[in-house]
Amino acid sequence: MSFKTKAIISALVGLAMAGIVSGTAVPRTDFDAAATYNSKCKGCHGPKADKKFDKAKADDELVQAILKGKKAEKAPNMPEYETKGITTENAQALVTYMKSLGQ
Repeated sequence: MSFKTKAIISALVGLAMAGIVSGTAVPRTDFDAAATYNSKCKGCHGPKADKKFDKAKADDELVQAILKGKKAEKAPNMPEYETKGITTENAQALVTYMKSLGQ
């Protein structure tokens, strides 16, 4: 096997392990929902997630609001975070964390 063939195989294996070839994203294992909430969300949603956050809503709806954003009745709008690197798993971790606040 030539050096070039070995390099291509090695690159493909690396990409597959990263989830790029298979089309699935590899979730970040270093995601910290509490730290992310405190740095990105707390300003609008408050220390107990009691502002512009309805804990009674289904998790899927809340996850989609994090990923895709949402126009609020009154500004500011919820920005979308999917293009900023937040995965579905990260968004679910944020929803779980936010629902735990103020209990």
